[in-house]
Amino acid sequence: MVGRALSDPHAVAAPTARRALLALEYPGIGDFDDPSLEWRRLFSELLGTFFLVLAGAGGAVVGALSHGEISRTAAVTTPGLTVMGIILYMGAVSGAHLNPAVTMAFWLRGDFPGRRVPGYVIVQLLGATGACLALWAVLGKHGSLGATEPGAGIDAWQAMAVELALTVGLVSTILGTASSAQNVGAFSAIAVGGYIIVAGLWSSPISGASMNPARSFAPDLANGDFSNYWVYLVGPLGGAASSGGDVGGLAAARGALGTVHAAEAEKIEGAGLSKEVR
Repeated sequence: MVGRALSDPHAVAAPTARRALLALEYPGIGDFDDPSLEWRRLFSELLGTFFLVLAGAGGAVVGALSHGEISRTAAVTTPGLTVMGIILYMGAVSGAHLNPAVTMAFWLRGDFPGRRVPGYVIVQLLGATGACLALWAVLGKHGSLGATEPGAGIDAWQAMAVELALTVGLVSTILGTASSAQNVGAFSAIAVGGYIIVAGLWSSPISGASMNPARSFAPDLANGDFSNYWVYLVGPLGGAASSGGDVGGLAAARGALGTVHAAEAEKIEGAGLSKEVR
């Protein structure tokens, strides 16, 4: 059934048409596969992950420094809103993965080449680490620099199971709203940022709602304590692997979100827009 769907001209036309439409709003989307511009994509990932972790870990640091002025609701909402902004302003450049689990999922779905995965993961780790070091240098070592740990009375395996489930939902949301291997556009920003906020609101007392090995790596490195890091490595990567293997959603991961008729795609093709973004 999957093979038949992928051979259907309607299924093939839909991703092309959607990327063509996105190219009208984001002209640089067609440069995503240009090898000569990889440095731009890597810098964008580094900068985006820096801002994500600055917001995520910064909430805990400022909360501790200000003796509780940052509420839990504010602390879990801020990263989601930050991701919304990052997707909107740099998604067309690097895809705004910001997370090794997301990069892995795109690779497993065949939308992101394996040769580019190590570079993305390395700069994500560097960006996250830079954010924690910046918080330490400017504000001091408060709030364990935003380290994600199992909550009070929660066993490590329970936190890992929650992280796995949360990441399945996150990656499924990303793959379902992305165009190829890029988080780009308002729908993607709202869906992904909204999911992060909702996940944090109910699960942060259990596991910290990290869903991101880079986010958890940085404060653990700065604190020199990796005793529970396996929770935030196994959980998110396991969740990404589970979502990345979902063959039934392959069309969505390739950008075939919604229904675009072949006639509409042919009109765009005739205007030369599809060729511009391939």
